[in-house]
Amino acid sequence: MNVTDSGPRPALSAAAPSGHGIPGMRERAAAYGGTLQAGPLPGGGWGVRTRLLLNSGGAASA
Repeated sequence: MNVTDSGPRPALSAAAPSGHGIPGMRERAAAYGGTLQAGPLPGGGWGVRTRLLLNSGGAASA
């Protein structure tokens, strides 16, 4: 699955972050034998790509 956002980045808040963010998403994907990549896109915006195993036969979804 791919998710992208081509919009400008919102202003950073001084509030403390909640949760575990991208490292937490990577950890959850790994728990299911998957991977997660996230970061800024070359033309601006942000992208997230994950691959998760769907069954024990090794088929994956992108």
